[in-house]
Amino acid sequence: MSVLDVRHLSKIYEGKVSYKALDNINFTVDKGEFVGIMGPSGSGKTTLLNMVSTIDSPTSGEVTVNGQNPHGLKKNDIALFRRRKLGFVFQYFNLLDTLTVEENIILPLTLDGVSVSEMNKRLVDITKKLGIDQILKKRTYEISGGQMQRTAIARAMIHKPELLLADEPTGNLDSKSSKDVMETLEHLNQSEGSTMMMVTHDALAASYCSRVIFIKDGQLYNEIYRGANRQAFFQQIIDMLSVLGGDAHELSTARY
Repeated sequence: MSVLDVRHLSKIYEGKVSYKALDNINFTVDKGEFVGIMGPSGSGKTTLLNMVSTIDSPTSGEVTVNGQNPHGLKKNDIALFRRRKLGFVFQYFNLLDTLTVEENIILPLTLDGVSVSEMNKRLVDITKKLGIDQILKKRTYEISGGQMQRTAIARAMIHKPELLLADEPTGNLDSKSSKDVMETLEHLNQSEGSTMMMVTHDALAASYCSRVIFIKDGQLYNEIYRGANRQAFFQQIIDMLSVLGGDAHELSTARY
């Protein structure tokens, strides 16, 4: 059963010279899948994420999450859809440093008026799974980058979203923290059956996905599936990126 359906999705940015950022993209993400989106700088990865996350609207085509097209909703309803159906993990964590780790995590439930007992139950459950149950009273500036990202993942998952969207979640972390965060996401995907879509330029991060979709010049270029061997999958991703023509520096930190 598909959670995300992307059909004939195109995005044109109008200006003195109009620019086609996405051109007739079609794919689905099934329940429990962990899908990576990769491609050279300017390929349309972030534009695609913005369409799926309802931050931007398509020029043509549609995006549906469990059969519902959020782009047809009124503005207030879109905000509600985003808050209840989607979870977000960003490169720069987007945590509030005036709040403790615990307060950051339960924020989505606070906004939805969930009872304190239910909040506490969910908080204990998710923070134990992510290994951050010992730092709940700390402020965000007192914890490491990896702990900050796991806090952000807990916040994104605590309301049990239908789809988790991650935008370069390891982009601001050292290699050990990156590995920890990706193992965390992989574990959540496998143990909870959480459906995830991640935009990344990092081949190692992408190797934790069950499938990687490659985009080039706004079009779907190819996709590869992970078998039992993650190392072999990592090598396939590297090979595909080199075929795409993004040289090392282009596929590293530049983001559009």
